[in-house]
Amino acid sequence: MAHPSDPEQLQAWRAQLACAFASIDGIFADCMADASVKLSAQGLEDFLEQARFLGKMGRGAEPVLIFLQEWPTIATLVGEDTLDAVMVAIKRINKSPNSKAIVPLLQSLAAVSRRLPTPAQLQHYLDLSLQLMDRTSTSIHGIHKSYPSPSLATFFETAPRLLDVLSLQGLANWVTYGMRNYAHHPEQQREFFSLQGADSRAVLQRERHGTLLMDQTRALDLTLRALWQMSDVLVPYATTFDVQRVPMPYFDADGMRLPDVYDARAGVSGLDRYRAALAHMAAHRRWSTPIFADNFSPAQRLAIECFEDARVESLALRQYPGLRRIFAALHPDPKEGACNPATHSCLRHRLAMLSRALLVPPTRFDRPQLQEWVQRFQALLAQSVSSTAEMASLALSYLGKTRLQSDQLPDTWFADTEVDYRDDNRHLWRFHERPDDDESDAPAQPPPEQEIPKLPPRHYPEWDYTSQTLRPDWVSLYERLHPSGNAGDVDALLAKHAALSKRLKRLLDLLKPQDKVRLRFQEDGSELDLDVAIRALIDLKSGNRPDVRVNMSHTTDGRSIATTLLLDLSESLNEKARGAQQTVLQLSQEAVSLLAWAVQQLGDPLAIAGFHSNTRHDVRYLHLKGFNEPWNDTVKARLAAMQAAYSTRMGAALRHAAHSLVSQAADKKLLLVLTDGQPADIDVKDEQLLIEDAKEAVKELDHQGIFSYCINLDASADAYVSTIFGQRYTVIDNIARLPEQLPRLFMALTR
Repeated sequence: MAHPSDPEQLQAWRAQLACAFASIDGIFADCMADASVKLSAQGLEDFLEQARFLGKMGRGAEPVLIFLQEWPTIATLVGEDTLDAVMVAIKRINKSPNSKAIVPLLQSLAAVSRRLPTPAQLQHYLDLSLQLMDRTSTSIHGIHKSYPSPSLATFFETAPRLLDVLSLQGLANWVTYGMRNYAHHPEQQREFFSLQGADSRAVLQRERHGTLLMDQTRALDLTLRALWQMSDVLVPYATTFDVQRVPMPYFDADGMRLPDVYDARAGVSGLDRYRAALAHMAAHRRWSTPIFADNFSPAQRLAIECFEDARVESLALRQYPGLRRIFAALHPDPKEGACNPATHSCLRHRLAMLSRALLVPPTRFDRPQLQEWVQRFQALLAQSVSSTAEMASLALSYLGKTRLQSDQLPDTWFADTEVDYRDDNRHLWRFHERPDDDESDAPAQPPPEQEIPKLPPRHYPEWDYTSQTLRPDWVSLYERLHPSGNAGDVDALLAKHAALSKRLKRLLDLLKPQDKVRLRFQEDGSELDLDVAIRALIDLKSGNRPDVRVNMSHTTDGRSIATTLLLDLSESLNEKARGAQQTVLQLSQEAVSLLAWAVQQLGDPLAIAGFHSNTRHDVRYLHLKGFNEPWNDTVKARLAAMQAAYSTRMGAALRHAAHSLVSQAADKKLLLVLTDGQPADIDVKDEQLLIEDAKEAVKELDHQGIFSYCINLDASADAYVSTIFGQRYTVIDNIARLPEQLPRLFMALTR
């Protein structure tokens, strides 16, 4: 990005603004210096483009002056992407008789953004403002948009004061009251929205209730750090506009999401309700392990969540017993018999009673049907902290013994079943989304129409180093199986390197784990377990039920490494390699084939994938070999058809590769990246942007326990590869030796 102190750059920006107002000249340099620090390169372009629109809007110099000074700060609060929503609102106001309200809107927007710091909340605020404009402009004298709204500009001026004491829901209720009761009285309308009327202040006091999250963020952040050693961002969401389904708290990589306001309830203050929600989510983060959901029905998932919620809360109570009073007060206490199984599905009702019993164990003769499950639950916890898998097993047992025919009824009983301080458990589940994880019997060579399944895109964030923030859901990634070619081509490549294969074989024999572990009591195995088989025969002759697990198998002990090889398949691989007659792509094919053969000899899990990109809207992730696939003709056929095209948006590919690698049951997880250049794409002008994003992605991999390493074929790569991978990289100057060096490097990393 050009430096704002450069006179030529400043002059170019001023020419791009194309505004003749002389008053802009005195502040323009300072505004651009501020914007250059706070906005990305694309954000700066959008900033100037919209400023130019405001200057040519025909409303004088004031709108563009305010925008130039205020927008960089607003963008750091709610994100650059909200500029489109703000400009849509301004353009709608400009086309109405209310253009004078644009100035107070821009003047108050920074203060409003501090109280509504998420794009969704700001969008609700803008929608509410436009609703106020439409209702109060069209209703005067019954003439459509003949008169400006008497209250819109006043509302924008008052909004920061209102949001200091109201939640977004409270503000919406206050505005709705004013629109409904004063739409036909301009003077009384102005009085209401300027907070001068007694009625206005009375409604304000009525809506002024609860504890606002934005007022308690610092206190809650300190609680989270002190008690749980976590420092997540606390993100508010509004419950006003969600009519179909009230949102629940949840957490993800971007922070912990909580309601923007909590009222006191059941003797628990709003602040303590926030503490209860944070404690529950923090306990999940510390003790829960995600499990695959594909084999469970919705009812089974509901039961598993019930037991897992109770487990993490019990573990939290061991450390902080004072939470029990808050949890018990906020947890509903469903009455036995309240749900009629003849008319409703009572599964949620029974699970809510069980959840209450696990939190506040019943006395000996109180609800005796729950005693067994409370005792089994407590027995598991008494042995250790237990695990999510053990809770799943207990939940399935509970469901199998208590299920009723009426549980299939369409009408579900919801009264007293919602535990609103608990999160929605989205973190608890993983789903098999790739064909690699499908263990069904599939044809070795899928037909062409099935080779490229049309899967929906996965959305990933991207790091903006200029504002030091993640752009959420910025990149769309499409994954598919790589098309197939002729498997014999890869066999020919391996035959070409037969001498190298023999040398590698001697090294591989040294790396192979020698310790064998016998796995007994297997239904399917490599050989018959004679002792167990004889015992089963005796049981059968005696009339007892024999144990059918009469086989055994063997596994190696001492080497547990899962590896994903991620290949850069950008257009530059089609160029001739230095000092060789082959292209970089052809040498990469040989190297990857040798590596896959070598890893097959070791028996390590290996996945191979390639990627390239055509702007942030189309990052393509191509599966060449899955962890569950053997080294066979199917994989060889995909490797033989490798093609290179487009650009190198590395960060999204790294994040996606981590999804399958992190779920592998291995002690060590290695992500090898083979590339011939720095991250780049045609829609990114600032070359440092994607380098910094890849660096951030590598940090995310580190936090997930994945060791990443880069093999770079660019002789001048040191200038950028160390920024991304630190010291974990190798630059191969002689690309012709890649087929030999790649397997050797893998063996060195996994020795």
